[in-house]
Amino acid sequence: MTELPVQTEIVIVGAGPVGLSLAIALHQRGAAPVLLEKRTETANTSRAAVVHARTLEMLAPLDVVPDLLDRGIRVPTFCVRDRDQVLIEVGFADLKTAYPFTLMCPQDQTEAVLRGRLAAIGGAITHGAEVVSVEGTDGDAIVSVRTDRGVTKLSAQWVIGCDGAHSVVRDAAGIAFEGQDYEEVFALADVKLDWPLSRDEVSLFFSPDGLVVIAPLPDDRFRIVATVDQAPEHPDAPLLERLLADRGPTRGVGRIKEIVWSSRFHLAHRIAEKVVKGRTILCGDAAHVHSPAGGQGMNTGIQDAIALADPLLNCLRHGSSAGLGAWARERRRVAEDVVTITDRMTRAATMRSDIGRRLRNTALMIAGHVPGVPEMMARKLAELDRR
Repeated sequence: MTELPVQTEIVIVGAGPVGLSLAIALHQRGAAPVLLEKRTETANTSRAAVVHARTLEMLAPLDVVPDLLDRGIRVPTFCVRDRDQVLIEVGFADLKTAYPFTLMCPQDQTEAVLRGRLAAIGGAITHGAEVVSVEGTDGDAIVSVRTDRGVTKLSAQWVIGCDGAHSVVRDAAGIAFEGQDYEEVFALADVKLDWPLSRDEVSLFFSPDGLVVIAPLPDDRFRIVATVDQAPEHPDAPLLERLLADRGPTRGVGRIKEIVWSSRFHLAHRIAEKVVKGRTILCGDAAHVHSPAGGQGMNTGIQDAIALADPLLNCLRHGSSAGLGAWARERRRVAEDVVTITDRMTRAATMRSDIGRRLRNTALMIAGHVPGVPEMMARKLAELDRR
């Protein structure tokens, strides 16, 4: 294990996609952050699988996009359906970007690419390093880190919490995490199955019983995400097949041939009261969580991180906090927008009233034929409106 320093400028807590992206961006600018990860092994699952066009644009200067494109598959269409009825089709092919598609790339592959790039430019991850407390002082923050050698304290000018929805960094700073829990549980699985629709499409199915999303993945796999009232820790094939039969196309959905992995998770829509407090900064799920509808979560977090690098270093090197304040305000605005959109998508998808569902379906079908509306939705989903 890497020996921890007594003092450093920047500590990043969490070596998922968000923490890795920030570490690379800082290293490229001449900084040497300490990157701490409590996991002793790298993840081999793929919770987040969507990389949107705006994220690829921001990742391009980190020199990781060609490898990501090699590992993922490009999907040009997002389609909202009610069983066999297409409500609206959103195409990405005409977007004004170098990446006119949705890239489906499992999170473990995304992390592998980012780890490889960080190592190539001289960065390192300290695995098996669990942050147990962060204490503010008049000067630096004191970070207590538990490793197999015991508890070590290090002093840092800034502590960046990229440590997820249950952020130790956020809790230590006393930052409220405001919002509500969803009643439903989300079932998540990567599978091989007989699927009647094109692999050029991410499909979101509306149903009074809940939503189900089917998205193609590399290696002839599909991602299934569905809301359920209850689910075992590892949803099995009969449960997943029942969800597809009840909510997906009425014909042609065959058996699940293999479950690569599966899980369940509870979600909420919450936003941190502040993303900068004292010597603490929050990025990614530590700052905002929301429904997986639209695949916005990891993308928003990576964009948080890359956008932070310049104002953070400007504050360190020149003592100017104006850029950091502007970053905080902009990322708060983005988080509020994402939470609002994804919550509306989830509530629309799970509408139970017959009249409400008919009105929703009619409105979407009309919108799909209004010039400019599908294009606007494509830009929104691809996050290009955040430039």
